[in-house]
Amino acid sequence: MKMKSAEFITLSACTMMLTALGIDIMLPAFSEIRKHFGLAAESNATAQIIVFFFMGQIAQLVFGALSDRFGRLIILRIGFPLYIIGGIAATYAPSLSIMLVARFIAGMGASAVFMTAIAGVRDRFVGDKMASILSLIFTIFLFTPVFAPFLGLAILSFSTWRTVFLTPPLFAVVVFVWSLRMEESLPLEKRSKLNWNTISQSIRSILSNSVFLRYTAVTTFLFTGLSSWVSSSEHILGEIYGRPELFAWIFASVGFIAALSALTNSRLSSKFGARRTIRGLLIVYSLVGALLLACTFAWGDPPQMTLFFIAIALLVGLNLAVEPNSSALAMEPMGDRAGMASAIYGTSFFFIGAALGSFISNLLANTVFPLIASFFLIGIVTLALVFGDKRPSTARS
Repeated sequence: MKMKSAEFITLSACTMMLTALGIDIMLPAFSEIRKHFGLAAESNATAQIIVFFFMGQIAQLVFGALSDRFGRLIILRIGFPLYIIGGIAATYAPSLSIMLVARFIAGMGASAVFMTAIAGVRDRFVGDKMASILSLIFTIFLFTPVFAPFLGLAILSFSTWRTVFLTPPLFAVVVFVWSLRMEESLPLEKRSKLNWNTISQSIRSILSNSVFLRYTAVTTFLFTGLSSWVSSSEHILGEIYGRPELFAWIFASVGFIAALSALTNSRLSSKFGARRTIRGLLIVYSLVGALLLACTFAWGDPPQMTLFFIAIALLVGLNLAVEPNSSALAMEPMGDRAGMASAIYGTSFFFIGAALGSFISNLLANTVFPLIASFFLIGIVTLALVFGDKRPSTARS
């Protein structure tokens, strides 16, 4: 690899950052969007702007097959224009329905760059080294929720929500130009044929791998809770707790803790291995979810605001520390099927997770109990999944 490791990690993080930036910067503008489209102040319909973006990730299934046949770079260079065009179309959409379609298209573009970033890491690294590299990438990537809400607020102080919406596609143009330095990571001799028999055989092989299914399910369940929190965070703070002025500060604080958690996980996975680390993290996740649920039963819904957001920060931080490990463990046995496997993996946790998260979000009209109960159940299910992995342990797993 001619590109230095530091540049590769930073560029990969920036390509993945497009997904986070396409969400987090827009959250402070939701109240203005409600006014623009004539929605009620208490409406949570703006959460669909996030959900449709996530659901666009279903395109990874197509991009995964194409990347295994034609390489990673061509898919990367298809994804950027889709993201940019979708972002601009959403900015000037005349109705919320058209905006949601444009957001779906932007999500398709984000899926292409996200999928190729993960596949590119898998092409170059394996095992605990892959988990460590992914953690470093995610640490950079996860600083987006720290600054993005403030950037959105800063833009709103002198301009409109449309300028906020234009910022991600403009940033994508810069990263697109930078990505032209990236080299292909999938050699010609490792590329698969593009025909239905080959694709179906590859899919069957991937879906018959219990390790892949187990850790993909872990990420999908965790993303369900995360997507519900992200899409509903502005509504929870502004309407349920009645403190909209604190939104950017609280959301950024949660993002900062998540970034620190990902950085800590990089060290933990290097020292203890991905399997041991993920088990320990999910034990803590389940305990925090159980304590928050118990406090809600004891003291009422919604729970005291400080308690609730401290718990949310811990849960989101643990969630995003687990994800690099579950990614590495799911992708490790995939070898030259990394493109299709990455596509199925990404589609599962983005599309299915976002759909389930949308269902939870719709229950949060005047209560946070559905979110709290979901975090608790997610902890129990994912804990059962990781301890169900009975493969012989190595010295570092």
